[in-house]
Amino acid sequence: MPIKNKKLKFSTKTIHVGNKIDDTGATVTPLHLSSTFKQPGFSSSEKFVYSRTGGPTIDALEENFRMLENSKYSFAFGSGMAAMTAIFLMFKPGDHVLISKNVYGGVFRLVTKVLNDNGIKFEFVDTTDLELIKKSIKDNTKLIHLETPSNPLLELADIKSISKIAKQNDILVSVDNTFMSPYGQNPLDLGADIVMHSTTKFICGHSDILSGALMVNHDKSAEKITLIQNTGGALPSPFDAWLLLRSVKTLSLRVEKQFKNAEKIADWLDSHPKVSKVIFPGLKSHPQHDLALKQHSDPNGNPVFGSMISFELDESSNLDTFAENLEIITLAESLGGVKTLISCPYSMTHASVPKDEKEKLGITKNLLRISIGIEDVDDLISELDFAINH
Repeated sequence: MPIKNKKLKFSTKTIHVGNKIDDTGATVTPLHLSSTFKQPGFSSSEKFVYSRTGGPTIDALEENFRMLENSKYSFAFGSGMAAMTAIFLMFKPGDHVLISKNVYGGVFRLVTKVLNDNGIKFEFVDTTDLELIKKSIKDNTKLIHLETPSNPLLELADIKSISKIAKQNDILVSVDNTFMSPYGQNPLDLGADIVMHSTTKFICGHSDILSGALMVNHDKSAEKITLIQNTGGALPSPFDAWLLLRSVKTLSLRVEKQFKNAEKIADWLDSHPKVSKVIFPGLKSHPQHDLALKQHSDPNGNPVFGSMISFELDESSNLDTFAENLEIITLAESLGGVKTLISCPYSMTHASVPKDEKEKLGITKNLLRISIGIEDVDDLISELDFAINH
């Protein structure tokens, strides 16, 4: 049963939407592990038939997902890349798709190594440039895919303005909202048609689930994605769905703390003599700081800037020695969890991107990407200070 009180605040809805109390009176959504479901007759068509097409736990999670992004439809996937693939599978040979040039390495690999021979023309463009987007639109352009903030250079695309341009040309807009989470940005409210999340990240928040999601407001896209999700068998397991329902309950608490920690750490890094560059939308030095102030806000309308920071150590720094001096900060890929993680995009998340492309984008060997967790901020700063100075 949906929540009757539509005026409930975000943090309240994260706990209650999808988390129904069943006939047993259990206050936690039950975990249904069954792969198949009893039917009342040979010709019946029940809601749940076979778990590849859905089940009670997945159904509860997708209801919760709709609430997170204020969407009409939502779809759970086994990974963020499965969700991303589903978006691109909606299109046919001859279609043209524009993609943010500074995109996650996995998406770059998907487009250039897997889908490049399927007849869809993918074009990478600077989606921070509205005039360039207008010039890049062709008669066969069907989708503009934005990653904002982008990985790892935290470039921002103006979702509202690009969505307006797209609608004038009958083009869909999809947004990878992984880096900001639903707590800090809601692309559908800004005019986008599809929102993608690697729910492995902030929505899970504990680095223990691999999963993805699409939240959709466009009816025809929802029909196509329903078919792709079902036919491709792309659902997460019921257990992962159950864990995600648990994780979302603390989303507001976790992400608020992460965002606040990140602001303090970005300011500190910005003043460190051995740090040559800091990229963080909350800094006035960020070229799109004003856009961040307009586009990123928490559920109460306060400006927020995320918990992802990229920074470049000066040439005298030895990255291996820096990494060896870390204890509570973990050298690992991924992001959005309660534990602070650090990586080198050049050799890790963007290893599949050709060297010349990385150089063009500004992904240097000394660029580090840090995902701020919920540890005490003074402990994190102390550790970074020691690692940089030694």
